[in-house]
Amino acid sequence: MTFGRGFALSLGVVFLILAGAMWGIWPAIGRELAAARPHAPDFAVLAKLSPVVKIHLYTALAALVLGAVLMTARKGRTFHRTAGWMWVALVMTTAVSTLFITSLNQGRWSLIHLFTGWTLIILPLAVIWAKRRDVARHRRAMMGLFYGAFAVNLIIAFIPGRTMWTLFFG
Repeated sequence: MTFGRGFALSLGVVFLILAGAMWGIWPAIGRELAAARPHAPDFAVLAKLSPVVKIHLYTALAALVLGAVLMTARKGRTFHRTAGWMWVALVMTTAVSTLFITSLNQGRWSLIHLFTGWTLIILPLAVIWAKRRDVARHRRAMMGLFYGAFAVNLIIAFIPGRTMWTLFFG
């Protein structure tokens, strides 16, 4: 699979924005990394999360697991179509739930919400392309959402001080 220059440029811009945003907090991240002690999930932290964050977390994890199965399973069969619809529902729920998660930026959306907008645009298009039997576009969009959105957002979720970091390392 090859990616075009537009994808590489977009990825580069996102990386620069995130790196710039994090520039001021590198010393704090270094201290957090030095103090990190991996452990089983801290259920006390999980219990304190708001319902919308729990919905986001659970649907994202389910979509990650189901997406991994879909990436390895044979395409175009009944299982792929059924599991694909389940994955679309999970990803859409995950994305919509982020619209209500604003605690990171004092009640406002943050740069991470750009991924939400992208997902809310690309996911329906990917479904339309599948229905039109435009397999190449459907595959690129879905793989981009799975590998790009989940990989990048998973890295962001584990930044020291954030909820996932606290849940497993704090």
